[in-house]
Amino acid sequence: MSDKPTPIYRACVGVMLLNHAGLVFVGRRKNRRQVEHVAPGYEWQMPQGGIDEGEKPLAAAKRELLEETNVGSATLLAEAPAWYKYDLPIDIYQKAWRGRFQGQRQKWFAFRFDGPESEINIDAPAGGQKPEFDAWRWERMENLPNLIIPFKREVYENVVRDFAHLAR
Repeated sequence: MSDKPTPIYRACVGVMLLNHAGLVFVGRRKNRRQVEHVAPGYEWQMPQGGIDEGEKPLAAAKRELLEETNVGSATLLAEAPAWYKYDLPIDIYQKAWRGRFQGQRQKWFAFRFDGPESEINIDAPAGGQKPEFDAWRWERMENLPNLIIPFKREVYENVVRDFAHLAR
């Protein structure tokens, strides 16, 4: 029997937003001091965020997309077949989220962006949310795992594998 506590993972969603050319929205984290999200050279990620109590994952994905990008013109394309999780490195785990979570357990959704690019507004996203990103761009899907902080890379590899057919 182990004295080690059972890990607790924060319930979260992630959103892969694809344009009509099959490229994926990525944003550069605005607050690069949050060690649970970024490291030098790994500031880019897809929209993601926590699931509120009682909220369904798909509703959380739509909310997070709107709160981080201002995008409401999007069509659901796919849901990842599984939940993916990652563990924070121990030194980060002890600081992030007040040590409450060992990592995140994420459900991913893919959406097609149907609006004009002028709809994307990372500086003043919907709902009066604080901006998460200070820059954004469209990126090739296969490049995503190399942009994310290394301890999240396996999650991004799984998401790219699950949604690769959508970029074609």
